Amino acid sequence: MASRFLVRTAVRAALSRRAAPVQAAARGFAAGGIPTDEEQATGLEKIVMNAAKQGADPYSMLKPKEYAGTKQDPHIVPSINKKRIVGCVCEEDNTAVVWFWLHEGEAQRCPSCGAHYKLVPHELPH
Repeated sequence: MASRFLVRTAVRAALSRRAAPVQAAARGFAAGGIPTDEEQATGLEKIVMNAAKQGADPYSMLKPKEYAGTKQDPHIVPSINKKRIVGCVCEEDNTAVVWFWLHEGEAQRCPSCGAHYKLVPHELPH
């Protein structure tokens, strides 16, 4: 009996009280808005963003330029070493990759299809 009385009293008290509306916490944007990505960027992200403004690609993230693959216009292969292993898919539908070593100096041919590749020195930006 006492428990019923307590439960009824608790329910009536809960229903009679209305919760006061709570105001959302205001964000303290002193400058009057949300900062842009450029304003928030630091470290390597800022270096990449500044380079992109200037049209540079410091970490080779963009698609490389298309080359004809001839002796006059060989495919350019950047490398930090004096030689690099290169894979050539000689035909568009071919599933086999022809691997060969490319050395610094003049353009070299793929042993299978004859496409020309040239190794150029590449400096890392950091």
